[in-house]
Order: sequence, then structure tokens, then C-alpha cells
Amino acid sequence: MVGFVRTLVAITLLVSVYSVAGTTRHYEFNIQLQNVTRLCHTRSMVTVNGKFPGPRIVAREGDRLLIKVTNNVSNNITIHWHGIRQLRSGWADGPAYVTQCPIQTGQSYVYNYTVIGQRGTLFWHAHISWLRASLYGPLIILPKLSVPCPFTKPYKEVPIIFGEWFNTDPEAIIAQATQTGGGPNVSDAYTFNGLPGPFYNCSAKDTLKLKVKHAKTYLLRLINAALNDELFFSIANHTLTVVEADAIYTKPFDTETLILAPGQTTNVLLKTKLKFPGANFVMSARPYVTGQGTFDNSTVAGILEYESSIPMKNLPLFKPALPPLNDTSFVTQFSNRLRSLASAQFPANVPQKIDRHLFFTVGLGTSPCEKNKTCQGPNGTRFAASINNVSFVQPSVALLQSHYSGQSEGVYSPYFPITPFHWFNYTGTPPNNTFVSNGTKLMVLPFNTSVELVLQDTSILGVESHPLHLHGFNFFVVGQGFGNYDPNKDPKNFNLVDPIERNTVGVPSGGWVAIRFLADNPGVWFMHCHLEVHTSWGLKMAWLVLDGKLPNQKLLPPPVDLPKC
Repeated sequence: MVGFVRTLVAITLLVSVYSVAGTTRHYEFNIQLQNVTRLCHTRSMVTVNGKFPGPRIVAREGDRLLIKVTNNVSNNITIHWHGIRQLRSGWADGPAYVTQCPIQTGQSYVYNYTVIGQRGTLFWHAHISWLRASLYGPLIILPKLSVPCPFTKPYKEVPIIFGEWFNTDPEAIIAQATQTGGGPNVSDAYTFNGLPGPFYNCSAKDTLKLKVKHAKTYLLRLINAALNDELFFSIANHTLTVVEADAIYTKPFDTETLILAPGQTTNVLLKTKLKFPGANFVMSARPYVTGQGTFDNSTVAGILEYESSIPMKNLPLFKPALPPLNDTSFVTQFSNRLRSLASAQFPANVPQKIDRHLFFTVGLGTSPCEKNKTCQGPNGTRFAASINNVSFVQPSVALLQSHYSGQSEGVYSPYFPITPFHWFNYTGTPPNNTFVSNGTKLMVLPFNTSVELVLQDTSILGVESHPLHLHGFNFFVVGQGFGNYDPNKDPKNFNLVDPIERNTVGVPSGGWVAIRFLADNPGVWFMHCHLEVHTSWGLKMAWLVLDGKLPNQKLLPPPVDLPKC
């Protein structure tokens, strides 16, 4: 018995030593079909390990993750670890045909990366076609063991991941839209942790119930994994304290409502009532809509229930008041309140001296219909989308591999435009010619280039908010405004002291946003709108960050099991 106790003590010590230095965590993702029923519709859907949503990944800052993904379905698969910096490990980033060829049926690939200098709430999702509609789950990075969070230690943590449910197969929806050139059908419900809640047909049993004790502090890890919708979120009669966005600590502030774009995460503290309130409270989410297309105008709901020593029936149910669907002023005010902590322990290292000033327009457009065919886009054209009027053409081989092997000719052009070729009144009357150009163009940056990028919405086919996600980096949101960006006036108002640092930012509807980042991560990094419909139409591009001179500034060689195209 003494020997057993000694061994146990030794193992415990060993585990705690490894935890400080960073441990290696293994996960198995089996991609398989699973019958799932929601809204009285049963669908065979692509899942990880038969779960919808997929399993939670938990790691600590400094840990190495080895996640073996085995593809048992007929679809090609890749997984993206959204918000993970992937320092020198771009082979594990996941966007199909950007950093890897997809994992084909019967094949497997081990995503191998280390979490460096990050802690907080992120998520993982498929990064090919529309498969992330069902392939997603939380990715939670705990701080190092000895490092406390800069806010009240919560009694309990709860991840709530927003999603979209489709009664039909999303792959068939985007395939049909691609064929016709028209807009794709919208989802049938929004979900919390895969559950639509009582406001939908035959869904009362599929409702997220959050049971809480009174006089406690809970940490809600909110993740928007919806396919095509920015979502407002609120809990009736409760104030939430924002403490983190996109796995970056923020200066805390109180709010009754939040806005999360797809690809964004927000941690909030929920302080429960001091006494049993004798009521239940609805938490709900519904879309923020700025575009002119159709959208899923419905509301997902869960229930916040207080535990009581006496079972209570027929308690009153309070519902939150969410902002109007098009409440851009609320969204602007909310985003302006987000500030980095900018403390000695968690500094905001905003690039002050800029090497490259770039200006990208983002928005919709059209492509001509093929001969002898009718298309369902505007005026018989096909819907398209672009950055600087370049609609991205997905290559048939992976960009990172072609760069690394020196075989980029015929795969991509290294001359992505630094500004639009044709100036027009971007947020005023749109030009008559709305056709986009097409190409696979990369913006090349030498290692350690400091970049300031202004993203400008356009009015072509209507102004619209675009949540832009940059792989491989966090960036600082130094300014935003409405109308056309003015390079002479607007920089005077930039916040270079404590701007929010994140990986996904909404380009305001009919406005612009300015971001700064340091290109200190060699590789090929995707940047795209996180509304999946716009990505499908071509609102995407990639950055090629070259190797630096030192050994630790170079991309590591590809793993031996990297999938082949």
C-alpha cells in the first residue's frame, strides 16, 4: 500500500511538473455519419464521433495538441482550429487548398500544434464547403496553472455555442446555389449547443436548460459557430459582464445584450440573483441583419433555471428584449466598448510604426451567366463577392505546399492588389458594372512586416456587415467609421493605446474598419468573410508571410502524413 501511495505521489508530482512545462494532449476525431433529429426532421449528418455539436477540446496554455482526424464519410474533410495562432505550424491550420489538401475518404491526418501565448475561448470547425454547419465544437484553453485570470474566479464555467440547423443537407443547398448562381436557402433554426428551444415547431424537448444556484458567479463561454448570421444574445433580467473576446482579456464592462459575428467568441460573467427569484428566465439569440437577401428570421431560446430546495411548478417566465434586427447603432456602440486590458501582465503591443499601408474593399458583385444558361442572380447574372474586386478562385492543390516546394507557377500569383484598381464612391451610388475579376492572388509580406489594413464595405448590391477572419494572427482594431475611409482625417482618431485585439472583426455596414498586425508568423494565411455564403462567392484571399533569417523564424517542414490532393 505504501508503495502504491508513493507511486501515486510520484505520478501526481510528475503530472504537475509536466503541466507547468506544457503537456501533450491526444484527441481522436472520427468523422462519421449520424442520424440527428431536430424540428421533427431527421437528417443523416456529418459529425465528429457521432456528436452534434462535436466534442469539447480542453488544453492549457503551452500544451501540445495531437488530434488525429480519420475520415469515414464520402465528403473531403479538413478541420480548422479557429483563433489558434499556429506559430510556424501552418500545416495544422486546416483551410482546404490553402494550408492542406483535404483528408479523403478512408484517410487520416494528425493535426499537431502547440498553444503559445494564448488562453481563453476559441472553437474548431470544418473548413471545406459548408460542412462546418455540423462539424464544430468548443476549444477551451486554460491559463497556465500558476496564472490567475484577471477577473473573479467563477463558481462554474458553461460553454454555449451558437449554431444553425437546416432541415435539408447544407451541402445540397450550396451545391444548388452554385449551380443556379442565386442565393442559397436559409437555415430553419438557430441553436444553443445544438438545441433550438421552445419557440420552434416540436422543439420544447430540445431546449438548453442552464441550472444555476443563487448568489454565484458563472462564466459563460459564448461562441458563434453559425454559418451565415451575426447574432444578438441576452438573458432576461440579468446583466452580463464582458471579460474576454476572441481569447483576449478585455477591460470589463456590463451589458444586457451582446452581438457576436460568426467566428467570434465572448466570455461573460453572469452574477446570479442573491435570493431564489421565483421565476425562470429566457436566454435568446436572433440575427442582426444588414444585407438585402433572405435570412432566417427566428429566435433560439434556452432557459435559465434557479435551483430550489422546494420543487416549484408554473413559475413565471421572463423574456429578454433583443434589439431590432437592423440595429447598427447598438452594434457600433457595443464594439466601441471593447478594449484590451493593456496591463503590464497582458499588454496591447499595437504596432506603432507601419511598414505597409493597405486598403481593401470588401463586398458583393456579380459574374456573367454562362452561355445558353439562365442564372438566378441579379438581372440574370451569378452572385459573386470579392476583396479589391478579386473574387478568389480556389486552387486544386494547397497553396502552402506549392510555396514551400517552390512550385507556385500556375497555382497562384504573388501580386494581390494593395488598393482597388477602380476608385468609386464606395458607400454611395454603386457603379453600373458590378462584375468581379477572378484569380488566385496572394499578398506577399516579408517576415516581421508591420501592416495597417483598412477594410472598406461597398454598396454594390447593398451595403452589408462582413465579419472578416484572419488566420495565423490576432490583430488590433484601431479604428472604424461609416461612409468612405478618409486617409487624411480618420487616422487622427485611431486608438493606439488599448484597442481590442481579436481574430474576427465586423466590417461595419456602409463603413470601414482599420486593423494593425505584425506579420511574425511564416506561412500562407487565409483571410475571408465568416459568412459562409460570401466565402462561397469568393470573398476571400490569402497572405504569404516569408521566412525570417533566424531558424525560429522559419516555417517548419510539412508532416509526413500531410494529405495529398
